[in-house]
Amino acid sequence: MKRFTFLAVLLAAVIAGAADQAKPIDSKGAFARLKQLEGEWQSAKAPDGKISHLTYRVIADGSAVEERFTGAPGEMLTVYTLSGDRLLLTHYCMAHNQPRMEARSYNTSSRSLDFDFLDATGLATPDAGHMHSASFQFIDNDHFRTTWQFVENGKPKFNEPFEYTRVR
Repeated sequence: MKRFTFLAVLLAAVIAGAADQAKPIDSKGAFARLKQLEGEWQSAKAPDGKISHLTYRVIADGSAVEERFTGAPGEMLTVYTLSGDRLLLTHYCMAHNQPRMEARSYNTSSRSLDFDFLDATGLATPDAGHMHSASFQFIDNDHFRTTWQFVENGKPKFNEPFEYTRVR
């Protein structure tokens, strides 16, 4: 009887966990939040002491958000789009590859949005270094934090955290 009870509890926990993972996110709400970033942004000093700049534009009749990392030799571009009920990004990286990520969570209470690796073009090998995840913390309409994780040989190599303030 104890074994049956244990198995029943274990099965219930697995089902509950699967239900949580299968819960769809509000992709349209998350995309609307990204559209609100339209404008110019400047970071506080990054860990390397540099200041970075981002420009967000809503393009293609509102169907895409363009994020341009400017003012550095390695200018990069990220494009956010909806595909059905999925929110995707494609990051055109100075590492000469183009990882795609899918939004995995969007929490309006904590004002957070998280993306995880989906696939990529331009990877020399599956273990080649690439951006693998991105997270956003929307503080208010004029401030947000973002962290991008770079993975190489299947392991995190570094995180790039930034805190941005709207310039205009």
